[in-house]
Amino acid sequence: MSGLTVVVPCYNEGAQVETAYGELTAALAGVEALELLFVDDGSSDDTLERLRGLAESDPRVRYLSFTRNFGLEAAQAAAFGYASQPWCAQIDCDLQAPPEEIPLLLAKAAEGYDVVFGVRRDRQDAWGRRVAAVVQQWVARRLLGIELPPGASTFRVVRTEVARTIAGLRLGSPYFLATVPLVGARYTTVPTGHRPRTAGRSKFRLARLAGHSFELFFGFSWRPLNAVYLLAVLGVVLGPSLALATWGLGADGGTALAALGVVLGALTLVCTALVGRYLHRLMADMAKIRPFYIREANVEIRPEDALAPGTRVAPPAGRRAVLQ
Repeated sequence: MSGLTVVVPCYNEGAQVETAYGELTAALAGVEALELLFVDDGSSDDTLERLRGLAESDPRVRYLSFTRNFGLEAAQAAAFGYASQPWCAQIDCDLQAPPEEIPLLLAKAAEGYDVVFGVRRDRQDAWGRRVAAVVQQWVARRLLGIELPPGASTFRVVRTEVARTIAGLRLGSPYFLATVPLVGARYTTVPTGHRPRTAGRSKFRLARLAGHSFELFFGFSWRPLNAVYLLAVLGVVLGPSLALATWGLGADGGTALAALGVVLGALTLVCTALVGRYLHRLMADMAKIRPFYIREANVEIRPEDALAPGTRVAPPAGRRAVLQ
């Protein structure tokens, strides 16, 4: 492999970044052109301070620090845009994915793939998270017809040019796993290990997973909208039938009309909510919403990635550029 950028998204991982740095550099000691690119996703702890220290001691360490928490998709999009090597390996800072298995993904990528996803064996997460992930993939693939690499995780190796193309799409519903098949990138999966978290706190929240699931379901499938059409037709056909049946069973006209109103009202609410969700998606795509803003980095920052115009100091090795 000619060169590798390791992308490490961080959110309140002050207790873990130095451990991650140590394990990554040890596991990838044989990579000649190595860059470690940490993305501080608006942490409120000492993550940024620790990244500054690592960057000052090792010129291979680069970091971007967001103005606030923009989320994983934004963090990886930023890293892909600033990666300096032809290949990117993405790994979470919690190191539940073993860094020593990155060479396995690289070896598979060398067979001609654009993206290689790690699939976790014997997943060590809490049972609720495991069940939720299985349900999400089942609904997406089986019910909604969305092509997803089965069991794929955020532990992956990506050709940098492909990663930048995907990040540059600026979709209103960004979701890397679903976009890779959508653009026709050559991908495969490799079984990888999985370890319990040993430091810091898990960032998993059921509400956050639900939000990601809605982005996936409505951003990459039209089947929910087709279901709305079917519900509308059923409402038109079954509503009057229900009213007549209720009336035929001896109910007065007012009761029958009330039953009809409840059915049609419920269908209207469901249809309106689903159509509104698609309108939101289309408006977000048209607006090309800016996915992130950078407050500080030790790489030269593009003007459009800065929150406000200011002086950006071109950083020598081991120094940082601060937006003023």
